[in-house]
Amino acid sequence: MPVRNNTKTLLMTFGAALALSACGGGADSVVSPGEGAFPPAPPPTTPPPTTPPPTSPPPAAGPAENCPTGFANVGTVAGGTLRACQLPNRIVGNLVIEKLDGVIYAINGQVNVGDDAGGNASAPVAGAQTGILTVEPGVRFFGSAGADFLVVNRGSQIFAEGTASDPIVFTSRASVEGETNVDSIGQWGGVVILGRAPISACPGSTVSGTPECQALIEGVNNVFYGGNNPNDNSGRLRYVRVQHSGYTIAANNELNGITFGGVGRATTVDHIQVHNSSDDGIEIFGGTVNLRHIVLTGNDDDSLDTDTGWDGAAQFGIVVQRANGGDRMNEWSAIRREPYSKPRIANFTYVGRAGGGVAIELNQGTQASFYNTVVTRPAGGSDKGATCLNIADDNTTGTFHSVFFSCPIAFSGATAEAAFNAGTNNVANGTSTLTDTFINGANESAVPAFSNLSGVHPFFQNVDYIGGVKNAADTWWQGWTCGLTADKPC
Repeated sequence: MPVRNNTKTLLMTFGAALALSACGGGADSVVSPGEGAFPPAPPPTTPPPTTPPPTSPPPAAGPAENCPTGFANVGTVAGGTLRACQLPNRIVGNLVIEKLDGVIYAINGQVNVGDDAGGNASAPVAGAQTGILTVEPGVRFFGSAGADFLVVNRGSQIFAEGTASDPIVFTSRASVEGETNVDSIGQWGGVVILGRAPISACPGSTVSGTPECQALIEGVNNVFYGGNNPNDNSGRLRYVRVQHSGYTIAANNELNGITFGGVGRATTVDHIQVHNSSDDGIEIFGGTVNLRHIVLTGNDDDSLDTDTGWDGAAQFGIVVQRANGGDRMNEWSAIRREPYSKPRIANFTYVGRAGGGVAIELNQGTQASFYNTVVTRPAGGSDKGATCLNIADDNTTGTFHSVFFSCPIAFSGATAEAAFNAGTNNVANGTSTLTDTFINGANESAVPAFSNLSGVHPFFQNVDYIGGVKNAADTWWQGWTCGLTADKPC
């Protein structure tokens, strides 16, 4: 039966101090599903003063009394201040997740939006039901373990559209409880979005761009991606933050912060942050999806990973590794068969750590392009951890225009050096003058921008600067992100 929740539900809220008074300091816990909060104590017999003392703080908001229709009440979290409302494990039809005072939403196990409708956009699998998940600005979700994650299956959609002042946040229960630190990773699964756009990981003799060319997605059992519609639409993600995610199912089979598999170019991905994933921040398997305004911070493996024939573009990005974790900032690869991956990057700033992997690793069937990009990292660690660029495979190429490298070692090998030097306005051995970690300084600003980005890919916007953040007045990253400045930790 489809789960529907299109009507606002009026929920009562409690003052935390009043609730504690009524129940002697106890609060229903998330380990005791379904318990209701105690009613408030009766009013005192002595009338309150007509004008309260000006120093008296307002009562703290408390948990909502119950959950909206269709969500299981599984108690409270965050010291009893938030009602935990658990999502159903199968969402079909239309489900609207409302922002409600005193409510946070729990992801328990694998939550599927829709059934897998197969790879043929014009002839979905018989009997498969689709789902449309709509998330209001400011909604927060949490998972409690690695096996808690959200999957949007082929043929279904998610519309998670926050705002700069009210982003949508997916995080861990430990984060909600205030128990995380700068190195907290892998505390729940992540978000997986699947579509019917072409991929290159075709089984047997099947051909890319046909319904039969599909593959199992990494990190999830028996769930497929890929198909015959490059214009497939999996919905919209705007002003969304994913924190403390990642989970290893088996060796080389992990959940990332956000995984895109066969996602089509009609999908909107704009103003997205992934923070402290235990695997990759974002991994893109095939498809044609484009991304804009991307922030990747503290991720433990690769910040942006691409595989199996992604043919898309990403513009305006900030990538910052944390001191105690992070391998490569880009690892771009595919299987050695056409169509090769064709990732295109413009206006990204990469800030690496000492001792990580190669900043940009291009290997195994990738035809990559970088424009208006800044890459920097400090000295320290091995030679591998000090290098900006490596091209590791004979059928892999790189195109570079207006790219500024500031690494102890610019290249690993002659192939990488030749590809970089074949471009225009590139700086191989620059000195970083970035301010506040990722904002352009004098040396970055002095590099002429590649001006015809729209001629490279229609998704790109033409700009007159390199890097992800032009100057201190360029504030697209402010308000909805965390962990980029000391005054707003994650």
